[in-house]
Amino acid sequence: MRELSVKTVKCTHSNIQILNAINLQLSAGEIGCLLGPSGCGKTTLLRTISGLHPVVEGEIYLGEQLVSSKQVHIPTEQRHIGMVFQDYALFPHMNIADNIHFGLSKATYKEKKKRTKELLELVGLPGIEKRYPHELSGGQQQRVALARALAPKPSILLMDEPFSGLDVELRENLAREVREILKSEGITALMVTHNQNEAFAMADSVGIVNQGSLLQWDTPYKIYHEPADPFVADFIGQGMLIQGSICECQGVHTEIGLLKTNLPFEVETGQKVSVLVRPDDIVHDDDSEWQLDVVSRAFRGSHYLFTLKLDNGELLQCMSQSHHDHPVGSKIGVRVEMDHAIVFPLQCSWKGQNICD
Repeated sequence: MRELSVKTVKCTHSNIQILNAINLQLSAGEIGCLLGPSGCGKTTLLRTISGLHPVVEGEIYLGEQLVSSKQVHIPTEQRHIGMVFQDYALFPHMNIADNIHFGLSKATYKEKKKRTKELLELVGLPGIEKRYPHELSGGQQQRVALARALAPKPSILLMDEPFSGLDVELRENLAREVREILKSEGITALMVTHNQNEAFAMADSVGIVNQGSLLQWDTPYKIYHEPADPFVADFIGQGMLIQGSICECQGVHTEIGLLKTNLPFEVETGQKVSVLVRPDDIVHDDDSEWQLDVVSRAFRGSHYLFTLKLDNGELLQCMSQSHHDHPVGSKIGVRVEMDHAIVFPLQCSWKGQNICD
């Protein structure tokens, strides 16, 4: 199995820079996901890896083979890449068997029939060879699209928003199922998505892209718990920034107490910093003597997401089971449960909060 290496890749469109020195690597059999807002460059990166968009600077390798650089461009059809798109791209006039056979042009009929049977069993749709795409649900069509992409046994699979046309619950369930299928086949894969739950369900490594730059490429756990900068922290999960100052013990003094931290940058005692506080860092506790004002709340079915105000006016968020029905304007008891604080250089604004002096 080949692995993917993207080395300081830059791309432009109409002389406008779209990708800025992208670096990432996928080991053989590893699954990666790219997350980011619309127009950030995720799909352009996928197209560049597939050979549909040229490289201005940098290099792309599939295994040991250089497939893209300023001087080298291996055509898409020679890269042994499978692709799955958000619109499934199944041929409506072909039955399911013929759709899958389309990716097996060089195989004999007997080989095609055997591979199709194997793939339909793999994706959980045995016996539907003679049906047509319009006779299947959206989730079933996407499984067939996956089977067609896997038919020629590609070295790497690229997926562009493959579950976006499905409802939320089906998306996450299908993402987990597709992960199991790819792992069973040993396929290296890279997926673009807007849905972080989908990415976390699928990926070994997640990349956050913004304005053409890859801000962080890491495990889902580290992306959430150790974001590299405020944009990553803002984009992944929920949370608020509050102001703190560095103490001599290298901890951080804040309005919610002295917090332990692993400082990722040079600081001086007394220096002001921004501290990320996520809702799961603040635990609702009716027995706590520390009471905060509820300034807003959002009902989420099983829980409420409360926005709370500190004495200095800064805001925090806290999740609580929905039977704790505290109205806006009341006070609730809370306590801090934070293993270590995530600290950034002082930012002027984030999530609409002004946290400067």
